[in-house]
Amino acid sequence: MLVAFSVTPIGVGEDVGEFVAEAVRVVRASGLPNRTDAMFTTVEGDDWDQVMGVVGDAVAAVEARCGRVSLVLKADIRAGGGGRMESKVATVERHLA
Repeated sequence: MLVAFSVTPIGVGEDVGEFVAEAVRVVRASGLPNRTDAMFTTVEGDDWDQVMGVVGDAVAAVEARCGRVSLVLKADIRAGGGGRMESKVATVERHLA
């Protein structure tokens, strides 16, 4: 299962990097495969509870500092093994070559 999510603190001004870093810190501490880019953090895990637990903890970390949070989430729910973060990108790159 892949989940891409974005947590945005509300009411803290334009500079939100410090708050977003709290969410990313939680994701990285989870030990699950993950990747952060300019817009989303993607987490890969075996099941809904595992991945959504990490997302929930990341949201809670930001909420604890600001009181209001916006969450955008996209999930690819599919049975089977891991490694999809890399394999999905590799497939696109293969078609581009």
